[in-house]
Amino acid sequence: MIEQSQIERWLREDVGHHDVTNEVPGETDGRLVAKESGVVAGLDAAEAVFDYLGVDVDECVEAGQRIEAGDAVLRVDGPTADVLRGERVAVNIAGHASGIATKTRRAVDAAREVSDSVDIAGTRKTTPGLRGVEKRALVAGGGDTHRLDLSHMVMVKDNHVAEMGMEAAVARFRERASFATKIEVEVERPERAVDAAEAGADIVLLDNMTPAEVERAVATLPEETLAEASGGITVEDIPDYAATGVDVISMGSLTHSAPTLDYSFRTGAE
Repeated sequence: MIEQSQIERWLREDVGHHDVTNEVPGETDGRLVAKESGVVAGLDAAEAVFDYLGVDVDECVEAGQRIEAGDAVLRVDGPTADVLRGERVAVNIAGHASGIATKTRRAVDAAREVSDSVDIAGTRKTTPGLRGVEKRALVAGGGDTHRLDLSHMVMVKDNHVAEMGMEAAVARFRERASFATKIEVEVERPERAVDAAEAGADIVLLDNMTPAEVERAVATLPEETLAEASGGITVEDIPDYAATGVDVISMGSLTHSAPTLDYSFRTGAE
């Protein structure tokens, strides 16, 4: 759900206080058209922008659908000035989200070449103010959101271990967390994976390891402990990591480096 206050911020940033450019009389219809193939996401946000402006949304493609160049993914009609005022925000949000969904789908497809079970996940490396849009885009692309915020899971990272030691850190957070909260421990060497499991980790994050190192680490873990590989993994790397037996491959680049999917907004007759 897109909050009204967020829509207001987006529009205030783009429209400003004295918009002369879009003071156009009359009514018009408009459509958001893909200029390249990809996977749709972010149209819920685009639709919310037009709804806020009093513009009717007549047609909207479902998130996660594959599209080709020339496909219209959103159609609207209403006062010309309001259609034009919503245009740029809608294009920017939909393009950004669809780019994330498209890259995520590529990553998932690459994993499926090797494994039917490994999950492709995002991270907290999201754009401030756009996490909800970006996390929904991951799902549209077939990925997993990972934790939405710090409250969803405890992650014991290298800084925690340096300050408290691994066992003490896990024990401290286990005592303070809900029974429903999982604890993940980050390790940077294969031989430390089993130490994390023995300390009580539900998930072991194998950080910045090669596929061979990940495979070694996974082999040492008990069956009930999940293994996640992360750290600079590209789409091209995914088949090698998926073949290691790891449960999750997480990639910050899905959100922070996905190229925007190119859309154009057109008004009037097709």
